[in-house]
This record gives sequence, C-alpha cells and structure tokens, in this order.
Amino acid sequence: MRRLSRTILALGEALLRLGGDVATVRRKQCMACRRLRNFVCVPPAWQAKLLAYGKVDPGEVDLVPGLSRDVAGLGHHGTGDLGVQLRSERDLERAGELFRLTCAGA
Repeated sequence: MRRLSRTILALGEALLRLGGDVATVRRKQCMACRRLRNFVCVPPAWQAKLLAYGKVDPGEVDLVPGLSRDVAGLGHHGTGDLGVQLRSERDLERAGELFRLTCAGA
C-alpha cells in the first residue's frame, strides 16, 4: 500500500506540472484536475491500483493492455472515456503522454 501512496502523490505532482493554470480540486467522490473544466478525475484507490479517467477519445490513442482502456460504455465515477490503471510510478511514466493529451484538450 505504501507504493500506491507514492504513486498517488506522484500522479498529483505530474498533473500539476502539465501547466501553470492546472489546479486540483478534492471532491467527495474523487480528485479532479482542471483548467477551465475537469480533464482528469481520480476516484479513491481500490486494492492495489489507482484508476484515473481522462477526457480523450480512446479511438484516437493507442490503448495499452493493462494500462489504458475504453470505458465509454461502462458506468464509472469520473470525467471522460479513457481509463488509466496505475499500479506504480513506472505506470505513471508510461501514461504521461495520455495525461498530456487530456490536458491539451481541456
């Protein structure tokens, strides 16, 4: 669980570094990162993974099994149709481009 806590902190820092106008907002159901609108939503961590949802069309990016998936038809608490599963800081590095795309679209 300690590794997941480091991943949560690293995710918050990485999202804030995407731009000077990026802010994080804590909500009851999630942590949201926003510019004018939310572009990434991170619900509370479950088990050994952290889920993040971003506003990117999953058809426009290369989905990586075990890291990213299309959640358009699934019910979930979050913003957007791209689901990203983070289990470690290495996964965060691999998902960096996906988060940059979500920020650019906000």
